[in-house]
Amino acid sequence: MEENKQAPPPVRVQLRYWFRKFVPPVSRERRGEVRVNLRDSAQPDFEYFVLVVLSSMIATLGLLTNSGAVIIGAMLVAPLMSPIIGLGLGSLVGDEKLLKYAVSAILRGAGIAVIISILLTWLNNALPFVTLQELPIEVISRTSPSPIDLLIALAGGLAAAFALAQPSLSAALPGVAIATALMPPLGVIGIGIAMGRWEVAGGAFLLFVTNAVTIAFASMLVFFALGFNPGTKDGERVPRSLTISALVTLIMLLPLTYFSITAFQKSSRTREINAVVAEEVSKFGAELIELSVGASENDVLDLTITIRTPKRLYYGDVNSLQEEIAVRLQDTVAIVVNQVIADTLDPLIPPTFTSTPTPPTLTPTATLTSTPSQTPLPTTTATFTATYTPTPTQVTALVQNVFNDYDQCLELHQRAGFNSPVIGRVQNARFITILYGTRTISGLAWVEVEDQEERIGWIPQVCTFPVTLTPTKTPQVTATPSN
Repeated sequence: MEENKQAPPPVRVQLRYWFRKFVPPVSRERRGEVRVNLRDSAQPDFEYFVLVVLSSMIATLGLLTNSGAVIIGAMLVAPLMSPIIGLGLGSLVGDEKLLKYAVSAILRGAGIAVIISILLTWLNNALPFVTLQELPIEVISRTSPSPIDLLIALAGGLAAAFALAQPSLSAALPGVAIATALMPPLGVIGIGIAMGRWEVAGGAFLLFVTNAVTIAFASMLVFFALGFNPGTKDGERVPRSLTISALVTLIMLLPLTYFSITAFQKSSRTREINAVVAEEVSKFGAELIELSVGASENDVLDLTITIRTPKRLYYGDVNSLQEEIAVRLQDTVAIVVNQVIADTLDPLIPPTFTSTPTPPTLTPTATLTSTPSQTPLPTTTATFTATYTPTPTQVTALVQNVFNDYDQCLELHQRAGFNSPVIGRVQNARFITILYGTRTISGLAWVEVEDQEERIGWIPQVCTFPVTLTPTKTPQVTATPSN
């Protein structure tokens, strides 16, 4: 008699058995507590809006001052985390009341945070507290989201939902709030709108939407795994809402991937341009200080190059530099070179003393005359007087510091004006050569000079004291009668 052979259970049942063995569902009482707690924390009441206002103020001020510690403080408040997790749970279990509270809290809280950020940015621009010459790094870092940000939000959402479902893990929630930053992107949106930088606001908006959608999906995934599904027994079938949330999260990868590829290509091109320009500039014995890559117009790459060089570069040098950069980059290039003329000074080597120049004299060299013989006296002739030919005016002057508290007289500027770069210093009471250039900047006359180290620059004319050359007395020449 053949023994009855029992068929093995389906693969789905086996997988579900092993999954439940490692991830047991939470009790029915705990599920009810989690739903009640999320419904209370996701409700848009007075306490919630107070936290939103304070958190948005902290985040915006931290972004404006480029302070990472202040921004972390705004993340710790995290009033938007509970509504987003509540959105995930409400979508999973079909709790309409929880869904209503969560959606209202997210939309109204995000809108208030953006408005607060706009107002604070306008106030900062009106008051001289923090002058924004360019966007801080903390702002720029939140304008180009990538798939890595989605993975961070996914891991943070999983951790947050699991910690909420397990009361013993509530201490992990502050760390999760820091990892899944929700308020700083809203602050960046407000800063971008207030400054008219719509690309900044758009990038931050994409980051916020990515974080919110991914956290909601991650919370749905955790709650489903822990048995939060009244429609089926212990989550036997995947709910439709979870499938839709997964598809939306995957769709978010498309713009994130596109922006990541674009940013990578731009960064690679920028690094290539920096390397080429630095190498070509070094061939002239100069050092690259700053490089600004402008937007290409008519297929022309605009480069503004600031260099430090011991000698001046002229038109031919700059033209050659532009040609070499264009050849190596395989692109049409237009460059503008800003030069900072600099010299190396060693404090261990003191300057050598230079004697004061003396004006030339007109004293003729004495000559010997023969002894006169006894001859009749000649007819007396008139005595002539040598005429003085003045020495050409010397373009030599003495530098003297006339400012009591500052050494501005001793600073040699690249161009006329105190705002021009300082290329060196002239020692007090030293002689210089005044050249032909003169300019008047803000009512102060400037002269072009050359110091004893052959550096050419500009100093205020009031600091120069020309040296007047005094000729010697004219000698009297008397004719000697011959025998």
